[in-house]
Order: sequence, then structure tokens, then C-alpha cells
Amino acid sequence: MKSLKHLLYLVIISPALLAQGAAPLLIEVDSLSKHLNDRNLVILEVGEKSAYDAKHVPGAHYVSLQDLSTGADFSGPMSHKPGELMLELLPADVLRAKLSSFGISDDSQIVVYSDSDRHFPFATRVIFTLQYVGLGDHTSLLNGGMSAWTKGGKPTTDKVETVAPGKLTAQPTKNIVADADMVRSIPKRPGYKLVDARAPAFYKGVDSSFDKAGHIPGAVNIPFSDVIGSDSKIDVDHLTQEFRDAGIKPGDTVITYCHVGAQATATLFAARLLGHPVMLYDGSWQDWTMNNRGSIEK
Repeated sequence: MKSLKHLLYLVIISPALLAQGAAPLLIEVDSLSKHLNDRNLVILEVGEKSAYDAKHVPGAHYVSLQDLSTGADFSGPMSHKPGELMLELLPADVLRAKLSSFGISDDSQIVVYSDSDRHFPFATRVIFTLQYVGLGDHTSLLNGGMSAWTKGGKPTTDKVETVAPGKLTAQPTKNIVADADMVRSIPKRPGYKLVDARAPAFYKGVDSSFDKAGHIPGAVNIPFSDVIGSDSKIDVDHLTQEFRDAGIKPGDTVITYCHVGAQATATLFAARLLGHPVMLYDGSWQDWTMNNRGSIEK
């Protein structure tokens, strides 16, 4: 029997085989390069518009999550009015319409990548959003992103392809979003672990965020920055050790949070790779502190 690590690195499947099983969560550049002309393939680049305009994977479409000039495509804005939360999930029907505008259909094979390590959490935020609307089994992350693609000598282009709207069937959203009540109940839920994905300085209360320092009681710290290595790639063995060291056991449901719900999706993606059921506290630290959801510890 193949090991879990080998299973995680299975090559991307073709549309003809898509109905026989889920897409791998991670794909390598060599695998993607062999499937650029697949009919049902949709590639999404997340990052800076200027970087996309300069070069991108052939056929890729640009997705914005924080570009102040173009706004956010799949979430609420990063900028906000007083009292509003940042980067919140949009209503399901709005999300489906936006996803369809990128050519995504029920049978699409979707590959997401970031233009740089700095935008890696925004790529995983897009993947989380696709999972939320029921497309998680159709979605893969390009391991290493644009850095691995160019280092691998793969082709790039500055050409922007015309997008034909896709067709997405309405279906119930996945139960992968936690609210403050759910977070407060974790100590009474065996097999649930709360993970703070922020940098250690914020977790330990050395630095403050939204004018409060510390972390939600009971949370362990697995920083989003530990998910990828110096080569921009994900190492499953490293992640296995990180989660073990944090006291997370196989089969535990992992609930992540960060400042506003972007960085946490990187750690959430890592949990998915390791086979954990996952949830995101979408309001994250901003909701916990701004709306006085509970106590804080250091």
C-alpha cells in the first residue's frame, strides 16, 4: 500500500478520470504542465495584478483578494468601515456567480497558485472558498507556486485568455465555518483543536493585533509561515511533525484562526493535507477582540 505522503503527491488527473475520484490537494509543476490544454482545466493566480500582467502560467486567470484598485473577487474587502469584519465569506449565490465568471463549472478541474510566498495565504484562502461551495474535491494547489513553475523552466505568458462563463449547480455549502460560539465550545468537544496561525509574537502577546495582545484560550500555535519551506514548497513530513509537536492527534478536527481569516487558511490547508477535518473561524482575532467574544490569554 502506498504511504500517505505518496498519495498526497499523486499526479493531476485528467478530466476523463475526474469522475472516478477527487483531485489531489497538491500537484507538482511537471504534472500541471502536461495538462495545460485539458478542456476542463481552470487555473487561478492569486497575488499582485502587476505580477500577473508581466507573466503567468498560460491560461491562468487573475484573482484579487486585496488589490485596492480592483477590489476582492471571492470575499469581502480587506479595507472596511468601523465595526465591519474584513475578508469575510460572501453569500453562496454571490460566490457561485463570481466563480462561474472565471469559467468554473461543476466538472472543472481547478488549480490555484500564488505569484509569491507573500501571497500564499491568499491562494489557500481561495482554495478554502472553493471547498466551502462544494468544489474542494475539484481543486488543487500548485506546489511551490510561480517560483517552482519558473525554476522548473515551464512556459509563461502575458496573454490574457477570454473567459467563457461556467455553469455551477446550487448546492448546500460545506460545514467548515466556525463562529465564536463554536470556538468557545471547543474545550467541551473531545477531538477538536483550536490553532492560532499567526506569527509567534502575536500568539505570545509580544505584539498586539486590533489593539489586543495574546491568543484565544486553549489555542496552540502553528504559524502559517511554517507551512511552506525556504524553497516555497510544502513538505508533508515537516507538517506531520509540526502538528504532532502541537499536540494534534490523527483524526482531530482542526479549527484555525488568524488576524482576519487569510493566514489561517494556510494552516487549515496543511491540516487537510494530513487528513484532518477542518473549520475556519472566519471572523478570527478581529471578531474575537472587536466584538468582545471572550477572554484572552498569553
